[in-house]
Amino acid sequence: MGYVQRVLSLTLDSLNDLHPTLRHKNVGGRSLRQFEGDRYLMQIYIDADACPVKDEAAKVAGRHNLIIHYVSNSHMRLPVGNNVKRMVVMAGADAADDWIVEQVVPNDIVVTADIPLAARAHKKGARVISNVGKSFTEDSIGMALAMRDLMTHLRETTEMRGSNKVFTPADRSQFLQELEKVIQLVKRSVL
Repeated sequence: MGYVQRVLSLTLDSLNDLHPTLRHKNVGGRSLRQFEGDRYLMQIYIDADACPVKDEAAKVAGRHNLIIHYVSNSHMRLPVGNNVKRMVVMAGADAADDWIVEQVVPNDIVVTADIPLAARAHKKGARVISNVGKSFTEDSIGMALAMRDLMTHLRETTEMRGSNKVFTPADRSQFLQELEKVIQLVKRSVL
């Protein structure tokens, strides 16, 4: 990364920390991204509002020296580190999702339990992993959207009440394994 790009990146990161509604700007037609030589390094985006694996994702990102962005609708306690970026968006329920989709490029990684966000990020070429460690594919996103719509319809037309599955240590372990696997796949594909 050149000197000017590093300075601009540091300046924009500082502005984002001071004023979370500011966005990264394109410089010379390119987004400020992390590069190693001429090679693009993926970034990780966490839909942080209800994510149970924030700390785990930060540890994996730190081990691989990857930038990780925590995007939320409110301030919260988050892991700290040089590679950790936080973005608090204040403008509505889907503002965090919109910000993530605007930022991702192919082979970035998005961690979310939000099926519509997963579909939008996948459409842009991002790798998407659920909080319980399941990678979304074109087929699985279609099926997940259909099931989500069906369950919404059933809740609206019947007395059916949904209950969220309890997050288990096995889910945490599965997430860590899948995140590591996806990072390795992306690294091999961009070399």
